[in-house]
Amino acid sequence: MKLILNGRAPADFRFAAQLGVDGVVSQMPIEQIPHGYYEYPLLVTLKSEIESYGLTLAGFSLLPWRLCYKWMLGLPGRDEQIENTLTSLRNLGAAGVPLVVFNMHALRYYRTSTRTPARGGSWATSFQYERVADAPLWQGGAGADTSIIPDELKRPLSDEDMWANYAYFIKAAVPVAEEAGIKLALHPDDPQVPQIGGVARIMREPDAFRKALAIAPSDALGLRYCTGCYAQMGADQVKEITHWGKRGKLFLIDFRNVIGQVDDFREAYLDNGKEDMYTLMQALYDAGYDGPIGPDHAVRLSDDGPKSRQYWAYAVGYMRALMRGVTGTR
Repeated sequence: MKLILNGRAPADFRFAAQLGVDGVVSQMPIEQIPHGYYEYPLLVTLKSEIESYGLTLAGFSLLPWRLCYKWMLGLPGRDEQIENTLTSLRNLGAAGVPLVVFNMHALRYYRTSTRTPARGGSWATSFQYERVADAPLWQGGAGADTSIIPDELKRPLSDEDMWANYAYFIKAAVPVAEEAGIKLALHPDDPQVPQIGGVARIMREPDAFRKALAIAPSDALGLRYCTGCYAQMGADQVKEITHWGKRGKLFLIDFRNVIGQVDDFREAYLDNGKEDMYTLMQALYDAGYDGPIGPDHAVRLSDDGPKSRQYWAYAVGYMRALMRGVTGTR
């Protein structure tokens, strides 16, 4: 397996190199995407910069919310956003980026607190569904500014609506990804509750991913498997990892732990959440997984900075020890 971190800027790349990880998953800010798609020259420059630190560019996150919300929500203008996404895929493939993460977070990643007490005076993000069960229609989480959408276009979106939006997109994206030689890694909804703000969150249970990958069967379509999300779902993770790993559908692993269940949980250190992370690392190894794996959703130590460098250093060390434990290497 290849240890990775998320990183966008030179300081992130330097930090990753100092920790000795293999690579980074990156993204560009919307200011660098004036035409609605990732431009080839900028991708080549970014990849070269990352490689100058002795790292690989393991993958890329798909476009910022403002550049993909129309196809997620089935709004007028979705075809233009999809075409821009396809242009991004072509340019990413031409630049040698092997993998792109995408999701159906139409209202984005969602937490109800960023300062929930955790071990020893640290704090974590958390989610309580009761706080948002009656959220206003199309009220988005961080990064989703739904005020730009005219009110007359807003309506409740059911599971069937969101599955139709997903199918419309993925049937267009998969052939282009195949041609570009790039993998599409689908991330779960987070949190995996039925709806927030009247918009269904369809990637919320293990069977959803069986359905999602069956809509457009392809070697180019697989999963960004998040151990925290599957813990929130209450899934049998050894079963799920084995199922997808043996089929070559695990493209990227987010390695994190939580305390609680999907309607009331908080982030946890890798060593004190509900999951036995050694067991999950062993399952990944037994399933033959050899791709990128990295920590996610930092717990904030009391004297850490805004980039959570202390937590990432802890997590990388912990994960490296688990990897050596399951492989029997020193």
